[in-house]
Amino acid sequence: MGTTRRDLLKLGALAAAGAALPSLANAQAAPAIAKADKPLRILILGGTGFTGPFQVNYALARGHQVTIFNRGKRPSPEWPGTVEQLLGDRNTGDLKSLEGREWDVCIDNPTSLPFWVRDAAAVLKGKVGHYLFISTISVYADGSKPGMTESAAVAAYTGKDAMAETIENLRANMELYGPLKALSEAEARKQFGERTTIVRPGYIVGPRDETDRFTYWPRRIAERGEVLVPGDGHDPVQIIDGRDLGEWMVRLAEQGTYGTFNAVGPDYRLGTDAMVHGCHAVTGGDVRFTHVPVDFLTEQKVSFGDELPVWFPAAHEYGGYGQVDNRKAIAAGLTFRPLATTVTDLLAWYRSLPAERQAERRAGMDRAREAAILKAWHDRPQG
Repeated sequence: MGTTRRDLLKLGALAAAGAALPSLANAQAAPAIAKADKPLRILILGGTGFTGPFQVNYALARGHQVTIFNRGKRPSPEWPGTVEQLLGDRNTGDLKSLEGREWDVCIDNPTSLPFWVRDAAAVLKGKVGHYLFISTISVYADGSKPGMTESAAVAAYTGKDAMAETIENLRANMELYGPLKALSEAEARKQFGERTTIVRPGYIVGPRDETDRFTYWPRRIAERGEVLVPGDGHDPVQIIDGRDLGEWMVRLAEQGTYGTFNAVGPDYRLGTDAMVHGCHAVTGGDVRFTHVPVDFLTEQKVSFGDELPVWFPAAHEYGGYGQVDNRKAIAAGLTFRPLATTVTDLLAWYRSLPAERQAERRAGMDRAREAAILKAWHDRPQG
């Protein structure tokens, strides 16, 4: 599919937004967040990871009462209001601090193992009115299919006993991630019934993203020079700002919205070219984008999705990850910040990190590897 007039108009809008955002950020504060019609008692399992703090801050701004439950291993942010913290460890079954309590809503952020849902339900069933579970599009059995809806088949677990799986085993075999998430979804529905909401995000990006996956692109483009862009620039990519995801979860709780939703964005087709030009609109500088075909990248043994993160060729086994159907989530109120806003805020956060952390590259291609591939591409025999 070629670049359409709509794509070009969006690139122009991104450029304008990117140019304006830095000065606007200093000139005015973010718009005030209105109070919810009804305050809720919200329990957040996790709360100090990536999206949890966005949920907490938004819930407080909306006037809700917030409790977080975690191991206390991460330092809690400085909350703009009162937040109750309960300590425990779901991996060892220590849920005592949740006993004898009631909440209107429970948002489950970190669960990857079905026994975590089962054990939480043993304490919370009948004590929370609405259970919201963050899952993943990795649950789908066939990641190559474009347009996957929430009714698409999910991955099957083929191990001996899913309830006996451990975090250590999962980390050693990430092929289990999708199937175990799918079983965790099923356990949530089993335990909490029709008052369950399943949210399936794809790549979560923006400030606080420690994976460096999407961060690779604005960071690399900010370094200037010749940048390798995979394919012809038209392969679709999907991302969601962690703030958009976290805040929408709170609104789903407020609205009492149940069901399963693909939380991917944006609300238009974002091609690779639009993504890199959108990043460049924010970073500026002398940048030259060079498209390198998929076949040549394959010859160079490039690891798709790793060395060139958040992107897969449209024909790849995970090519559907950039083409997931999000219409149901949008109809349920999911909204998206402009790409320029996400990139601007992400870079501001990233540049606030210690120098040694910024020097660490957790995803993406190092400069020497990129330069070698670009040289091989330019030096290839012609004709």
